[in-house]
Amino acid sequence: MSNNILRSTALNQPAPCAAHPGRGAGFNTPNRFQPAQHERLHAEAIDDWAEPDVRTQFLEAPAKSLVNKVESPDVGMYYSMNPYQGCEHGCIYCYARNAFEYLGFSAGLDFESKIHVKTNAAILLRKFLMDPKWQCTPITLAGNTDCYQPAERRFGISRSLLEVCREFQQPVGIITKNSGVLRDTDLLAELGPKRLASVLMSITTLNEPLRRVMEPRTTTAVQRLRVIEKLSAAGVPCGVMIGPVIPGLNDHEVHDILRAASEAGAVFAAYTFVRLNGAVKFLFHDWLQRHFPDRANKVWHLIEAAHGGKVNDSDYGRRMRGEGPLAELVADQFRTYTRKYGLDRGRDLLDCSRFRRPGEQMRLF
Repeated sequence: MSNNILRSTALNQPAPCAAHPGRGAGFNTPNRFQPAQHERLHAEAIDDWAEPDVRTQFLEAPAKSLVNKVESPDVGMYYSMNPYQGCEHGCIYCYARNAFEYLGFSAGLDFESKIHVKTNAAILLRKFLMDPKWQCTPITLAGNTDCYQPAERRFGISRSLLEVCREFQQPVGIITKNSGVLRDTDLLAELGPKRLASVLMSITTLNEPLRRVMEPRTTTAVQRLRVIEKLSAAGVPCGVMIGPVIPGLNDHEVHDILRAASEAGAVFAAYTFVRLNGAVKFLFHDWLQRHFPDRANKVWHLIEAAHGGKVNDSDYGRRMRGEGPLAELVADQFRTYTRKYGLDRGRDLLDCSRFRRPGEQMRLF
């Protein structure tokens, strides 16, 4: 069945399934790399149709590589490593959903329920760092999917990567929105004071009802602020990421989030303006209509106004910040309040001078 068979007059996508508790997406979007699709053409269809299995599945397999050089100049990182592909957090706005299509799955419910586990991640990192060509540069743990999503409690791969970083004195910056990072406080408390680790905690909203539907399997904002407080007290440089700012939903919270993070001990901050690329556009539109029918059209048009009439912009520099009066207002607020609350100290807090390969010091003598 062709993926050109369409549903919505606004967005031309297949009919969504009934909402699934604990999941952000309402359906599986077609995979643009698959020539044929099995789709439900109408909500009242009587043909043979099976609802997607949304129970979490862990697909364990060794990966071919782990550390990736980040070519995009506007994402604030040089290299990244992701121990998991797919993310059970189910954040409806997540740009990483689109990359899941390369694995042959959907960016929708598949992304949230079929979690790929890189079982040999620590081996790959050690091999990468042992390469004499490696010139020490901070590596970001996560950056695509959350390294402390629920799978980490079971597999502990992020912890194993931190242990390798400790062995090599390799600086690592963590991005997460899960309080599970506190399980590794012992390692981070050892690395943080040496400027070998930092944590950027993503806080998109302080509004708990909004968080529950927008980021259904994440920890609460209160818990995330507690992470900043605990790790800061342990000597780990912490920051806050407001990502993304969504007009009509959380744009009015910029001040409150920055103030709360500063009071918890954060020393740097970042933000992104929402952009709905690829399949995320269709998933987000459906989610808006289901959860916020009273303001769905307003929110959608505000996003369009900040991206030149579209909901996505691919131009570096502009794509992460938007354009127009609303985007400029958000940028002004962010600059003002980061200065006011001491969150403008920058993210270059990691030290590469300590890096060493095991045995190198012995070879000096």
